[in-house]
Amino acid sequence: MIATGQANWLFAGTLATSKRAATSLIQTDKLNGHDPYEYIKDVLQRLLTHRVSQIANLLPHRWPPAG
Repeated sequence: MIATGQANWLFAGTLATSKRAATSLIQTDKLNGHDPYEYIKDVLQRLLTHRVSQIANLLPHRWPPAG
């Protein structure tokens, strides 16, 4: 299921689809008790240096906030 989501989000196709994907990510962040802005900002900063084998730790339900 995660792999399907990754492929779908890579090519959203339309603006409406992009907005739905962004809304889904924001709602998932909120449900996991995170500030969506802080979560997305932190994950984007970590992506370049984060080990591929530990990328699942950046998912909203496993994300450890920095600091």
